[in-house]
Amino acid sequence: MLTNYLKIAWRNLVKHKSYSIINIGGLSVGMAVAMLIGLWIYDELSFNTYHRNYDRIAQVLQHQTSNGKIYSGPAIPYPLGKELQTHYGSSFKYVVMSSWEGEHILSFGDKKVTKTGNFMDVDAPKLLSLTMLKGTDAGLQNPNSILLSESSAKALFGNADPLNRLLKIDNKLAVKVTGVYEDIPYNAEFKGLTFIAPWTLYTVSENWIKRDRDESRWDDNSFQIFAQIADNTDFATVDRRIINSKFNNVSEEDKKFKAEIFLHPMRDWRLRSNWENGQNTGGLIDYVWLFGFVGVFVLFLACINFMNLSTARSEKRAKEVGIRKAVGSVRTQLINQFFIESLLVVALAFGLALLLVQLILPWFNQVADKQIVVLWTSPLFWLVGIGFTLFTGFVAGSYPALYLSSFQPIRVLKGTFKAGRFASIPRKVLVVVQFTVSLALIIGTIIVYNQIQFSKNRPIGYDRNGLMMIQMKSPDFYGKFDLLRTELKNAGVIQEMAESSSPLTDVWSNSGGFDWPGKDPNLDPDFATIWVTHDFGKTVGWQFKEGRDLSRAFTSDSSAIVLNEAAVRFMNIRNPVGTKVRWGSGPNAREFTVIGVVKDMLMQSPYEPVKQTVYLMDYSNVNWINLKLAPNKSVSECVAVIESVFRKYIPSAPFDYKFADVEFGKKFAIEERIGKLATFFAVLAIFISCLGLFGLASFMAEQRTKEIGVRKVLGASVMNLWSLLSKDFVLLVLVAFGIATPVAWYFMSNWLDQYEYRTPISWWIFALSGVGALLITLLTVSFQSIKAALMNPVKSLKTE
Repeated sequence: MLTNYLKIAWRNLVKHKSYSIINIGGLSVGMAVAMLIGLWIYDELSFNTYHRNYDRIAQVLQHQTSNGKIYSGPAIPYPLGKELQTHYGSSFKYVVMSSWEGEHILSFGDKKVTKTGNFMDVDAPKLLSLTMLKGTDAGLQNPNSILLSESSAKALFGNADPLNRLLKIDNKLAVKVTGVYEDIPYNAEFKGLTFIAPWTLYTVSENWIKRDRDESRWDDNSFQIFAQIADNTDFATVDRRIINSKFNNVSEEDKKFKAEIFLHPMRDWRLRSNWENGQNTGGLIDYVWLFGFVGVFVLFLACINFMNLSTARSEKRAKEVGIRKAVGSVRTQLINQFFIESLLVVALAFGLALLLVQLILPWFNQVADKQIVVLWTSPLFWLVGIGFTLFTGFVAGSYPALYLSSFQPIRVLKGTFKAGRFASIPRKVLVVVQFTVSLALIIGTIIVYNQIQFSKNRPIGYDRNGLMMIQMKSPDFYGKFDLLRTELKNAGVIQEMAESSSPLTDVWSNSGGFDWPGKDPNLDPDFATIWVTHDFGKTVGWQFKEGRDLSRAFTSDSSAIVLNEAAVRFMNIRNPVGTKVRWGSGPNAREFTVIGVVKDMLMQSPYEPVKQTVYLMDYSNVNWINLKLAPNKSVSECVAVIESVFRKYIPSAPFDYKFADVEFGKKFAIEERIGKLATFFAVLAIFISCLGLFGLASFMAEQRTKEIGVRKVLGASVMNLWSLLSKDFVLLVLVAFGIATPVAWYFMSNWLDQYEYRTPISWWIFALSGVGALLITLLTVSFQSIKAALMNPVKSLKTE
């Protein structure tokens, strides 16, 4: 019986080739999209599961209240690590102090490489459950040691044994290799951790860190803490215990910030990382849900095509059903027959979908910033795949099987069977659903693109074109600025050059403790604080609103301060130039004079307001060199000369540089990835919908062949016939547009609410989407409509 079912199913597929191609092609595309989205969601949900105890690992965060608003973040004071270990040790298995992940120079002999790593406590390898390839996870117990990732060891030593080799970090910290660990996979937060050095070494590497350690400073939030909770407790319990661990130790003055310490579980780092006024507001989990729904809907669109075309051709198979029922077939057998046909189509589509996924994955990985692979050897993958195929076959074939098997044999064989005036309603409803989903995706894609462009075109307050940034990662950089500047200016490859304490695309320091005349006593001052050297304004192209720039002509500028517009608004001062600003208290307090106000420099998130910022002169507190390239020379020529000069004066450090415009562009990475993926899925949704329209239009033209012939004989023009065959589909798309518009507006308005600096939702977005969908529909339907209208009526009427 099964063999007969398969034979009949195969013959039907071969007999109706165009119908089969549309069905198999549409289903395969829908299934490929669903598989890609499924693999993407699996990768997101399995993020960080490389770490064996990831469900018990957390990062220590704190809430702080300032000016009536709660801010949440991972920056933690130095003494908190010891506090948690000493007074709350029973709640933790490991408490690991850590620096911020950053780029450092690792040098071995003449070989120098720039690698990203952290300084961490001795228990870090156990907490992260690193797979040690050489040495042990106790390698950080030696304060002058280092653990290398497999790729870092390869880069430095090739195939030679790295153990016990001596290295230097940033040309100043001598360390010995005590272990090599397996590279952390790409779907983990610590994927960039290519080396780990001891925390105790970090505490003696810089004077400010020594000061924080020796003075137990609770007011300097400059570090990180990672922890693994004890086996006999849970995160909620530990949170209740440690909530006041900082508040109880800060000064009476700092208690006003109401510091609350809590744990952010590793399982939430990736998907639930957004905080607003002390509450977790989600994050990437929103996109996981979004694309999950998109995958389901795109597959649903493909199933709709199958059901539409199967039921549309019902009259063609009515006699077959009637004859089979007349010779004894029961309805169950007919249902089985149609389900077998459906499963055959789906099985062929599944095979084609696997091929499409394999072909698309390299591009998909590049767009999604993933390293996803098809799990060919995984039994679970095949179990899910086969189950997925059976489920899809059942869903796609259920309506046709039940509908076709319900025909009455007497009516069919007497020729009195008609589909009925309402038989096409389900098909029309399904077409409306298809285009509603497709239009909503198109509208959403346009709004995402507009949001990105709106933020990219936002005024940034400086000229980032031709701005190069070089981090001073080694002591060898210091004291050579004048030599570098003089030679590069003489070579004509730079316009100007200056130093700063932060890169031009980020702020590394925020400070409080400022006071000025007229300050509201209830205001908690918090400023982004950037130290610069002379000519910083000329280098970046500052735009002054009031006052003047820092100048070598004024020796008093060592006590001068430049504000941005946001700082003036925050301080609420009408005539800022000349205002005296006091920073600090007691004998260490310093007084500064405001000499100028510049337009807001956008250095942090392009979606948020620019933070109030102060710029101060300090040659000893800078670690970035900023260069403005000469506009009359090519970038490659300038870079080559700059590299030769830097290698001449600083041969001990690799020549690593960044361009401000490139780094600024990276701030849009997540939104651009989402936009590209949404565009890809929207195009495929439209493609699947058009496949279905093409098939239905083809069937409708075939069904109305005689009517078209009669109308032509009676004088109907091609345009009349085209209008007749197209108007129903146009009406369906207009109905879909009416439904998609408010739905898309609602969801995209909610999505834009997460951005404080956001694009408006304009009417033209909906109009453009609707007109585009209408044109695509007309193009799709017109091919079959015009083909039918141009047919010779003699042929169409001479069929009996």
